[in-house]
Amino acid sequence: MRREADWNDWRHFLAVARAGSTLTAARELRVSQTTVARRIAALEEGLGLPLFERRPAGYALTAAAQALVPHAEAIEQAANAAEQRAFAQGREAIGSVRFTSEDIFVIGLLAPHLAEFHERFPAVRLGFDSSPGVRDLGAGEADVALRSSSKEQPAGVVGRPICRDDWTLYCSRDYAARHGVPHSIEDLHQHAIIGGGGGNLAEEYGDWIAAAGLTDRVTMEQGSATGLLAAVRSGLGIAALPAILADAEPDFIQCAPPPREKRRLWLLTHERVRHNPAVRAVIDFFYDKLMTHVRMLQAQRQEAA
Repeated sequence: MRREADWNDWRHFLAVARAGSTLTAARELRVSQTTVARRIAALEEGLGLPLFERRPAGYALTAAAQALVPHAEAIEQAANAAEQRAFAQGREAIGSVRFTSEDIFVIGLLAPHLAEFHERFPAVRLGFDSSPGVRDLGAGEADVALRSSSKEQPAGVVGRPICRDDWTLYCSRDYAARHGVPHSIEDLHQHAIIGGGGGNLAEEYGDWIAAAGLTDRVTMEQGSATGLLAAVRSGLGIAALPAILADAEPDFIQCAPPPREKRRLWLLTHERVRHNPAVRAVIDFFYDKLMTHVRMLQAQRQEAA
């Protein structure tokens, strides 16, 4: 079954067509040369025809590809028009939006995009709440939530699923070089475990540690999920972290089966405010960023498989 091309494929195609090489195109697109080459190969496979002749001097368009350039440029123009319209809508979005999520998601997934969000939506003032506990969207305790859940959402709460939220055990490459990588619960009895995590995570993670018989292997308790992340990064030991973040860390190694039950990460709001322009701007913007991150991880996992 052929894979359908998307705008990113055509964007990479145009960049290579204009630059004449995957290296120059990668610099312009701010991605790796491997990513550009993979996109071109995927587009060729999906279309069922070669688009470039690989020469020592660079990439040269085939005759079939030259005929496709005007169509790709039409897609580019449409995408740019859509982006301009989005910026225009951003100028219409005004007001304050309260965003609630776990601290590790706020810092790891949302914070990297705050400057761009402010540039696009200067009249929207974001307020983040990462304190322990679940905020009631129906009662107006928050407007938007990035939340992990294995249950159905309460009445009136609407949103979009992002991905599975697997929390798996990780260590740093430095730790692995010194102590090896555990691949089973039995192996973990010879390693340093970092406990805690704060809020509901601390209780759930603590129960798993106790059930696995690892209580005596806990060398430190952290008061938040970001504390777990920092401790693993330091090379101190092994801890449970969300795969959506830890798999994007080149210095992290996945160790053992997930200790947390399978959940999904959701971007949520309440139907009472879902059509508010400012809330809509927050949801649409961060959903796009989150899904781009998820697709990047999926591509990395496929390359590593």
